[in-house]
Amino acid sequence: MAKATVTNATIRPAEAEHFGKLAADWWDPQGSSAMLHKLNPVRLAFLRDAVDRHWQGDTASVKPLAGKTALDVGCGAGLLCEPMARLGALVTGVDAAAENAAAAQAHAEGAGLAIDYRHGELSALGLGQFDLVTSMEVIEHVEDKAAFLRGLAQHLAPGGLMVLSTPNRTLASRTLLIGAAEGLGMVPRGTHHWEDFVTPDELRELLAEGGLAMGEPKGIAWSVGKGLHLSGDMSLNYIVTATQA
Repeated sequence: MAKATVTNATIRPAEAEHFGKLAADWWDPQGSSAMLHKLNPVRLAFLRDAVDRHWQGDTASVKPLAGKTALDVGCGAGLLCEPMARLGALVTGVDAAAENAAAAQAHAEGAGLAIDYRHGELSALGLGQFDLVTSMEVIEHVEDKAAFLRGLAQHLAPGGLMVLSTPNRTLASRTLLIGAAEGLGMVPRGTHHWEDFVTPDELRELLAEGGLAMGEPKGIAWSVGKGLHLSGDMSLNYIVTATQA
């Protein structure tokens, strides 16, 4: 459930290499990124609700992000960028791995979507500010989490919205996300490092250091009947908004 990382001088080369090797089959729902394909609709449901609430838009609109700019940091091959573009946003995706950016660009062009993909250090790209900044399953892969979040905050336009998701550091996440998911081949081995997972309280403090106020987190849980779904249970994974304090 992770993605390659881009941050303010905190890219881990080994992480970028790990995820870059997955670029070729990133869009295969049965491939190495199958878990992300299952996770994406859950994240999008939260994102759509957050967008409607933040900008008080028409909940029936098919393009609630029309006229807005969006930045996805650690975009992988574009699984979140493309839906945001279809929701009307002018989207830029950034990833540490050049292979991912290339795969994302090719897929977007094939789908007829105008998305700007870049790779490298976010701080070196001169991208400016965006109405919406997202970074899903990324912060657990960066070396300096405070610097990473400061970098995201610098790219958030006044009055903008940020949405983040990440695994929680709990016994359940160690058992299921690493022991079971990686052990059974549902997620490529070596994707997760439990000690790098961030708890909601830790994330709240890190965001505050960057001048951001965290909203109420929502859990992403799993059950036999529902699969991955939004929940009050944050023991595995959670998703949250942030705005300028």
